[in-house]
Parts: sequence; structure tokens; C-alpha cells
Amino acid sequence: MRLNELREYLDGYLRVAQVPDWGGALNGLQVDSPREIGRIAVAVDAAGATVEAAVAWGADLLLVHHGLFWDGNQPVTGRRYRRLKAILDADLAVYSAHLPLDVHPEVGNNAVLARELGIDPRGSFAEYKGMPIGVWGELETTRGELVERVARVLGGPVHVVPGGPERIRRVGVITGGAGDEVGAAARAGLDAFVTGEGKHHNFFDAEEGGINLLLGGHYATEVWGVRALARHLEERFGLEWTFLDHPTGL
Repeated sequence: MRLNELREYLDGYLRVAQVPDWGGALNGLQVDSPREIGRIAVAVDAAGATVEAAVAWGADLLLVHHGLFWDGNQPVTGRRYRRLKAILDADLAVYSAHLPLDVHPEVGNNAVLARELGIDPRGSFAEYKGMPIGVWGELETTRGELVERVARVLGGPVHVVPGGPERIRRVGVITGGAGDEVGAAARAGLDAFVTGEGKHHNFFDAEEGGINLLLGGHYATEVWGVRALARHLEERFGLEWTFLDHPTGL
């Protein structure tokens, strides 16, 4: 299919123009291409390794959660030059969706991870520029059982701040680096809050706020959206896709 047709569909489906985000995210099409789109590589990050892997696989489009320009308006030198040269030499298109993909109710990181954990999203909590970003739902379990479930789903260790009750009924999810939303989770009456990473002071936010904080890793909590979106595009347009796994361990 034509790249402009796919871009228009993604812009509308993800509500790119309506979802506020940090300026460096540059959501939407980041690199144009004259190629027809038949093969899509998806990744969490538009890093050198994922760009190289997308080119080697013969992708027409690289669809990512974290785009090319997180470091702002910088000269095209060093690693930025190397990434862009590889992209342009291959006529590889690049599309990025950060918060629009986090918050999407069907293929978003938050909703998909919640469902993977057995949580049916029932409401939202926490906001960014007036936009609700987190999802919460009910789950009858214990703290220990929830930690084991999160570790199993994410495939790695989970750091726990046991600030809340042992018996858990309401769990919230915001993927990535949302540790500062502990307060919002506590105000929403949640027993546990699952996110990727936090800051030193978030320990005390959870301990003194009466909430269990589970940190499963920024990368591990954000592999869900790009894969769900790719499956959606495969079902709707018959596009072939592959996931380029390049974990950071963070």
C-alpha cells in the first residue's frame, strides 16, 4: 500500500493530532520514503541496532515507540548521522508513536499489558496535559501473587516497594518511566501500581502513600504496543511484519 495511505490511517487510528506529548517525540511520520509498504519492522526504539536490523530484513517501514529525535534539535553528526544515512540509503520510512500508542484503548501499551496481566481496564488515572494516561482494573490477588504474575508476563525481575496492602483488589498500569505517578495511583484508591521504572523518591511516595509499587523495567513494559499495532495492521491491510527485540535491561 502507499505510505501516505498508511500514514493517514495511523494518524487517525492513534489520534496523533489529539494526544498531547513532549515536543521531542515528533509523533507520526519521521522519515518519508517513495517505497510501497508491504513489510513492516516494529521496535520499541529507533536505535542504530534496530535500524540496521530493519534494513537487513528488507523492511519498507520501521514503526517505533521511541523515535529518532529524543535528544532534540541536534546536528546530523555522529550516531545521528549514521542512523539517518542507513535509513535514507535504504529508502526506509520511519513512523513513531509515543503517548498516542501508550494510551490507545485497543493496541496501547497500558491497555495491552493490563490485559496480559488479567486486568480488564475499567477506568483511568493520572494525566498528562489533561489527557488521562493510566488504566486500572480489578484483580483479586495477593501482593506476592501479583509480583509473580508481572515477572512471568514481563519475563524478568520485578522490583517491589511493598507500601500497600497484602490483599490486592485494584491495580493500575502505566508503562515506561511513570514512577512519578505513584501519587495519582494512590489518589485513585489503587492497591498496586505497575510501571517500568521510577526515581529514588518514588520509594517513599509508595511507602508513605500506602500503595504497592511494582517496577518491571521500562523496555519490558513497552514491547506490547508496537506488536499489537503490527498485528492490527496485518489483519486490516495484510501487511507482513516482524518484531525487532533489542532489550536494554532498564
